[in-house]
Amino acid sequence: MDWDNLRFFLELSRAGRLTTAARRLGVDHTTVSRRIQALEKQMGVQLFLRSTAGYALTEAGRNLLPQVELMESASVRIEQALPAPGDQLSGQVRIGVPEGYGTIMLANQLTELSLRYPHLGLELLALPRAVRLSRHEADIVITLERPERGPFIITRLTDYVLRLYASRAYLARHGPIISRDQLAEHRFVSYVDDLVFSRELLFLDEIAGSGEVGLRSTSLLAQQEAVAAGAGLCILPAFTADVDDRLAVVLPDEIRFVRTFWMLMRTELRDIARMRITWDYLRETAEASRGRMLAEGDHGEPESG
Repeated sequence: MDWDNLRFFLELSRAGRLTTAARRLGVDHTTVSRRIQALEKQMGVQLFLRSTAGYALTEAGRNLLPQVELMESASVRIEQALPAPGDQLSGQVRIGVPEGYGTIMLANQLTELSLRYPHLGLELLALPRAVRLSRHEADIVITLERPERGPFIITRLTDYVLRLYASRAYLARHGPIISRDQLAEHRFVSYVDDLVFSRELLFLDEIAGSGEVGLRSTSLLAQQEAVAAGAGLCILPAFTADVDDRLAVVLPDEIRFVRTFWMLMRTELRDIARMRITWDYLRETAEASRGRMLAEGDHGEPESG
């Protein structure tokens, strides 16, 4: 069987349109159509349903797809073993991730992967809610809660540190905070309790004597902006807050939390080249960012008394 025809099949199954597949393959759309017709004739089955909305896989096409993806994975492994790897990896990978990590860390880091594989389409779902593998909302998910069971590959991606922050302007108005006893005098910013996507993010009960919550949001980045505007104190990840010059750490030696990001992928995706390469890249970048995630070194200037 002609691998080139299968490559055209693979691209059209992902793109859904002749023109899009042709652009990704660097050919004319009539070439894609001709290749698909040749493959269907060779196999003796119809692989796509044609309509004004595009090309959708038939049952025969859906059955063929995972086998061709395995062939693509083998092809990429061969290319990687050569002195100069090719850039022919293609298809879509959807990554679901908590809003803060996705926006502050991954949006920047994934740019390099996108440039390395120009035909690879990356979709970043950076949301203030949990993204569910079980609902097929994403191919790879980064989450705060490790599932107890399921047909998943699971790895501990990275730990990260959270600390208490206030804006420098807020501290200039209200004075330095040098003990936990003073926290009852201050207002806080936090999550909406009944809409928080993980109980791992409810910290204020662990801070004895904390004051009232004046503003709540489902969005971590909205909370950080509110704190920067002077709304009060807030527990924030060091990897987002330490790079914000408007903020200062409060009681750094006394208030410190550690949480873990887990990474998951469905087991049936493990041998697909684009999934495996993206998975490995996410692990590598997480390890390279370990110092920032754990607030090691002088990333944030503590508020002093």
